[in-house]
Amino acid sequence: MLNSTHNVENPIFQKNFFNDFQAIIKKTGGAKDPQGKPIQIKEFSKCDFRTIFEHYEKLRAEKKAMSAAEKKAAKAEKDAAEAPYMYCMWDGRKQKVGNFRVEPPALFRGRGEHPKTGTVKTRVMPEQITINIGKDAPVPAPPEGHRWKEVRHDQEGTWLAMWQENVNGNYKYVMLAANSDVKGQSDYKKFEKARELKKHIDRIRKDYKKGLKDELMVNRQRATAVYLIDQFALRAGNEKGEDEADTVGCCSLKFEHVTLKPPNTVVFDFLGKDSIRYYDEVEVDPQVFKNLKIFKKPPKKEGDEIFDRLTTSALNKHLSSYMPGLTAKVFRTYNASYTMATLLKKMSATGTIPEKVKQYNDANREVAILCNHKRTVAAGHADQMEKLSDRVSKQPFITSYLILDQLAISRKQPI
Repeated sequence: MLNSTHNVENPIFQKNFFNDFQAIIKKTGGAKDPQGKPIQIKEFSKCDFRTIFEHYEKLRAEKKAMSAAEKKAAKAEKDAAEAPYMYCMWDGRKQKVGNFRVEPPALFRGRGEHPKTGTVKTRVMPEQITINIGKDAPVPAPPEGHRWKEVRHDQEGTWLAMWQENVNGNYKYVMLAANSDVKGQSDYKKFEKARELKKHIDRIRKDYKKGLKDELMVNRQRATAVYLIDQFALRAGNEKGEDEADTVGCCSLKFEHVTLKPPNTVVFDFLGKDSIRYYDEVEVDPQVFKNLKIFKKPPKKEGDEIFDRLTTSALNKHLSSYMPGLTAKVFRTYNASYTMATLLKKMSATGTIPEKVKQYNDANREVAILCNHKRTVAAGHADQMEKLSDRVSKQPFITSYLILDQLAISRKQPI
């Protein structure tokens, strides 16, 4: 990872990694030169990680060079080792477990422009892990010489194990797989809640359009926020701490996140969930444009919230008055599902299977664009592109050689 251009050139990644690197070196007795004399490591730019990088590249190459039989044997060995952890008994039924592996030590990358990228993710020990099992179930044995942090019997939770990671302090959970009965019921309830919104959506839209001109500024801000969430699938947004990624949603939009272009064009530019950039230029209702102009009126400046009289909890409380359990998140599920259903109805019943798959993928892509779902660029993307470019540049020479070779064969003469 340290030889990835994307990471090496990121000053935040460098700073966070180097701080942790120095702390670990100090904790393990300090750095020494080839003669065993203590030395101080003060500059990241003077560190050369090529040796360890080349070691792992060698291991990767050896794995790639394995024969089909060796790969098959290695896979069989891996599957046998994982088999005891892949399933659990849930209410007497065998259910598949999802993420049963604990993340190994690594460097945290995060998504988007995360402020803690480069921080060292430390090894998770058994003493950090809490197990959740039935009261009569036998406690799984921890690794030799270790013990579990705690064994719980939480019959309300759907998690099997949990621990707290060191980078952001978030709790990580081992859950059932997506194709398990329990997980399927959870997804079913989510989409049923969105389906229920269909009965109320016309009334909600009528009310927020009326509220766009409300005399009370708090009501006008709320109506404008619901409009943006409904029409453009914005997340509601929650406040973040100083050590968390500065991500925002509709209710936490700041002055600098919204640019107004007369007569009624609005440009949104901010870091959304997982620090993924949200950028969109859209046309809005003239009254919404007018409201946003009022909400940005001086003395407001950069750093000030646009919806300064609205919170996510207040917004969701208002939405629940229309329908129990209605939140801004349900709007996203509803609009994404509605968009997908509409596009699927337009699909042609005729055509080949590949053509139908393409139409489905195109519809899926439209929904992803609506919800601002984006794939993170892989760390090795630049290297892969460089290798592909090199192969493309060599292609004319290879083609010419093959043509000459073919001519020689046809004439039965050596080149």
